[in-house]
Amino acid sequence: MIIRANAGISENGFLSREMQYFMSSDKYKNMVTGRKYYLGDQDINNKVRTMIVEGNQVVSLDNLPNNKICDNKVDDLVDQKVNYLFSKPIEVKTDNDKVIDVFNRDFHRKLNGVARDAYIGGIAYLYPYFDKTGTLQFKRLKPENVIPFWRDEEHTILDAFIYFYDLEVYGLGGVKQKKTYVEYYREDRISYFIYENGQLTPDTEKSDAYYIELDGDSYTWGQVPLIAFKANDAEQPLICHVKCLQDALNTMYSNFADNMQEDSRNTILVIKNYDGEDLAQFRRNLATYGAVKVRTVDGVGGDVDTLEIKVDASNYGMIIEALKKSIIENGRGFDAKDERMANNPNQMNIMSMYSDIDLDADQMEMQFQASFEKLMEFVNMALNIKSEKTADGVEFIFNRNTPVNEGDTINNCRNSVGVLSMETIVANHPWTMNTKEELERLKAEQMAQLDPDYIQGSALDE
Repeated sequence: MIIRANAGISENGFLSREMQYFMSSDKYKNMVTGRKYYLGDQDINNKVRTMIVEGNQVVSLDNLPNNKICDNKVDDLVDQKVNYLFSKPIEVKTDNDKVIDVFNRDFHRKLNGVARDAYIGGIAYLYPYFDKTGTLQFKRLKPENVIPFWRDEEHTILDAFIYFYDLEVYGLGGVKQKKTYVEYYREDRISYFIYENGQLTPDTEKSDAYYIELDGDSYTWGQVPLIAFKANDAEQPLICHVKCLQDALNTMYSNFADNMQEDSRNTILVIKNYDGEDLAQFRRNLATYGAVKVRTVDGVGGDVDTLEIKVDASNYGMIIEALKKSIIENGRGFDAKDERMANNPNQMNIMSMYSDIDLDADQMEMQFQASFEKLMEFVNMALNIKSEKTADGVEFIFNRNTPVNEGDTINNCRNSVGVLSMETIVANHPWTMNTKEELERLKAEQMAQLDPDYIQGSALDE
């Protein structure tokens, strides 16, 4: 186990340092940034209008328009990807009804959140446990609150993990204060701590606990109870691909709005035959008042002229559209307003438009299929504890939310009768919600229409 290699340091000291390392790491910062950007808390919110004065010092200009416009494309990308692969329930193929009961609507709702976490943080987690009624449940843990200790380089086997979270509690004098609670999960038990001032101290209100307490007996899972769901093999958050583009888009919108509102700055006054000033004061007055004092050669001819600065909206428009397109391409999303979707597009155009998001979905599905195998280990262990039948060979089918030309697909299904099995045809029909239920309905209709002596000859009974 990873801790055994840390001779000469206590368990508390080791965990404290790991938390410090994690919270100062680029990985943690990317996770936090990804979460903030998804929620709309982006760098543009810190925008300040500034200028350079004497001594190369930068000062803020509070009297100028300072728009902070956020056109959040990050949440669009994340929601696109999540809904593309997870808006429709995953079909679970198994004869074990107990397993089907586990993957109910509540689980699919949590899975939707897990997929969102995976894109935001690069990796997401589910923690299996038994609730008070003895029912197997799964708790979603945000990736920025989990520190995994992997045994292997591929990050497939866990030795232990830390889960930490902040809570507001009432301290002395009834004043609210934030406390960081830490839970340390090993293969056989959980330990509880409080993290303050960079140090861990045991939580005196809780004692070490086993994972499962049922009917007076204690059990362990036989492994660390955490299932990791990765967005990609590198565990890289989506924000790493699009942050600079998102920042540039916000800046363009905000600067354009500033220039439109800054009427007095569109025209600079040139005041002739008045005393000049030092360069620092010149730049300050130009930014603040939009006026320049100059002296003519002969010292006469005082006058006021203007230098007009035109803001070309078309230039901003081209750059903004280019940035939007780049965000979609680099984030591997799709443009719902693409011209290929106009005028009843054929299936080839639809597939072309969705090619990038399909590649990304293929990668995530491969990772999630491996995670479902790990999840089934805990489902079967739970069934074992309750002396119920376990399940082998459970198949998980992802139903992607891809627009289709239904007419073409239905004709293809009709033309496949006699070539493919009815199950395959029904599964690929665009109106099918559940293949098993649809086959049962077809069989029931056939039994009602045909003479009972010929029912066994039905193609659906094969």
